[in-house]
Amino acid sequence: MKQKVYFKTFGCRTNLFDSQVMMSALKDYDVTEVESEADIVIVNSCTVTNGADVSVRGYINQIERQSKKVFLTGCGAHTKGESLFGAAKVHGVFGQSEKMKINALLSQESRFYEIGDLNYIDDAIVDEFVGKSRAFIKIQEGCNFRCSYCIIPFVRGDARSMDEAKILEQISRLAGNGFGEFVLTGTNVGSYGQGEGRNIASLMQKMALIRGVRRIRVGSLEPIQINEAFREILDEPWLERHLHVAIQHSSNEMLKIMNRRNRFESDVELFGMLHQKGFALGTDYIVGHPGESDKVWEEAMENIKQLHLTHIHPFTFSKRDGTPSATMKPEVNGAVASRRMAQLNGLIDANNLSFRRSVTTPLEVLVESESDGKYIGYDQFYNKIVIESDEDLSGNWVTLDQYEVQNECNVAKL
Repeated sequence: MKQKVYFKTFGCRTNLFDSQVMMSALKDYDVTEVESEADIVIVNSCTVTNGADVSVRGYINQIERQSKKVFLTGCGAHTKGESLFGAAKVHGVFGQSEKMKINALLSQESRFYEIGDLNYIDDAIVDEFVGKSRAFIKIQEGCNFRCSYCIIPFVRGDARSMDEAKILEQISRLAGNGFGEFVLTGTNVGSYGQGEGRNIASLMQKMALIRGVRRIRVGSLEPIQINEAFREILDEPWLERHLHVAIQHSSNEMLKIMNRRNRFESDVELFGMLHQKGFALGTDYIVGHPGESDKVWEEAMENIKQLHLTHIHPFTFSKRDGTPSATMKPEVNGAVASRRMAQLNGLIDANNLSFRRSVTTPLEVLVESESDGKYIGYDQFYNKIVIESDEDLSGNWVTLDQYEVQNECNVAKL
């Protein structure tokens, strides 16, 4: 009987893709989605904050007590792998560049530490996404930005792009297997093709020509990456009507401290244009970064009201050892940061409710999961909807003309 392997994936969509690549590469093992059944646990780690490292270490300690064999990969392998390996907390450590060797690595009797390199380019092709209704497609790796708070370029390397032919082949295979929604992901997705005469907009246009591709989402874009080429595809029917544009803050003073490339004046112009075209708009936002005084915060909140945001992925600043921000002063009190976070979330929640009430077009929903007879999916605006139905809707596309807008989400009954 084959041993069973469970994948515990922390962090971003790029890690979700990498986990799927590893699942596809396992030949002598069975993949299980039930942790308790596993003989082996692969921890695909995140290291974006010190808190992420703590979460990974805590999980490894928990699994270790269950006498399962544990292996560490992902970004945390570069920052904490050596210490965890030295403390015999894991049987093996391997970097992202080694993931296609996973079948052989798991078969090694002796412990190993194979961190690999940060210059590799993925050429893996997957045919399936276990437990998913939509497919995550990694199109690039690494980042050339050097934001003061971010460790990721040092654990993922500089930006490099996947081969276009392999990306399109993968999408064609997945579409043939029934996937209709594709989420483009990477460390800095919008930098795809940079310096190579390619760009993400052109790639998406080629993707849309593949039979079975119904909707294309982009994990995250930088404001400067919504350039002329990208603006030309904004009215395409296959493009999601939600864009996640990472600004990180709405105060120019903070953007300078964070070593960001965007500024509020250009952000408000960009977001205004996208809002006029009917997009739901999301962003990443860091609250409580050193230097965020009361005055700066008040300005930031007034500015953010002009951005028409409907979704937000907010972070309370957490020191990341090895980054410039980790030693910056003055620090923001934790209680103050918590109050600011609540204020920010309250504003965006109200915006989202107002946006959902204003939508007049039918909702195109991809159903992703089921719980107690209720089906959960996301529409073209990346808003959650709960559907009551006696029919099994799992993995189906549903068009909804009638639904109820509630505070938390939209609700429908079929």
